[in-house]
Amino acid sequence: MNRKLLLLAVASTLAIGACKPEAPVEPAAPAAPVEQAAAPAEPAPVAVESAPANSPADVPFDVKGFAGIFSGADTRLTLNADGTYAQSGSAVSEGTWTAEEDGKRIRLDPNSKSEEDRLYAITSNDQLDALAADGQPATTSSSLKREAAMR
Repeated sequence: MNRKLLLLAVASTLAIGACKPEAPVEPAAPAAPVEQAAAPAEPAPVAVESAPANSPADVPFDVKGFAGIFSGADTRLTLNADGTYAQSGSAVSEGTWTAEEDGKRIRLDPNSKSEEDRLYAITSNDQLDALAADGQPATTSSSLKREAAMR
């Protein structure tokens, strides 16, 4: 009985091994002739490349870190960490906001489809400047400054 089990185990192993696709075998390069040196040679220096430093374009925009309340003359804009916004003042609107152009501007997408999207340039971590629909600076200078966080 033990022979039958052993034979069955070997046959199963061979059957399973036959099902695996074989990796293509590349021919080995011919060995270089070995030269004997009079004195032992020093090892050749190895060049080590360092990883490139992260540029601002490599670092993703931190939506949660940028979220906050920005206000101007007649506008208050609340950018929530979950990607929603609420705007009050001369224009009242709610919807979602996203970062564009590698974190150089944000787009407000209102819930109401009768309203146009609004764009703001991210001038700094504490200032947004209104842009026209084509992404150019708005004709009226409208800047929003970050409100100090309450602690």
